[in-house]
Amino acid sequence: MDEKKAVFFCSSSYNIDPKYNRAARDVVHAACACGYDIVSGGTVKGTMLHVADEAIRCGRRSIGILPRFMQGLEYPRLSELVWTDTMAERKERMRAGTSLAVALPGGIGTLDELFETYTLAKLRRYPGRVVAYNFEGFYDSLVRLLDEYVATQMLDPASRALISFPETVDEFSKLIGEE
Repeated sequence: MDEKKAVFFCSSSYNIDPKYNRAARDVVHAACACGYDIVSGGTVKGTMLHVADEAIRCGRRSIGILPRFMQGLEYPRLSELVWTDTMAERKERMRAGTSLAVALPGGIGTLDELFETYTLAKLRRYPGRVVAYNFEGFYDSLVRLLDEYVATQMLDPASRALISFPETVDEFSKLIGEE
């Protein structure tokens, strides 16, 4: 059987509260404990460094996907490094072969990756589970927005159910352990 892979979308900022990086390590650790290798943006920037580092610390493969214009920012201990030509290709390659997509607290790039993956799941073009780790309520506004979409019939309940928002590592572990 092929190895399970999870893609993690996360912050590239150095300026975020360190609690987000600690939370990222905890969630990556939980995914590794469930047998996942980890795919990420693969740079030394922000939370991406912590995601890659935790996967390696857990003895799992850490696969980084970077566009060529980011050369020089790659995390040096990656198990595998894949170069792409564009950001769009990067997102596609990050998802390829994964059965789990996890958005950690992050900025606009994380939101872009999350929504593209969620849209692909709705269109049955991404077969994996889509999760946004709602650490300390980070994604509460998004939960309310999606629920409002359902209430106004802009989104059907079955499509809304394609994304989960666990709030703790235990909830996350139980959710991904269902696979």
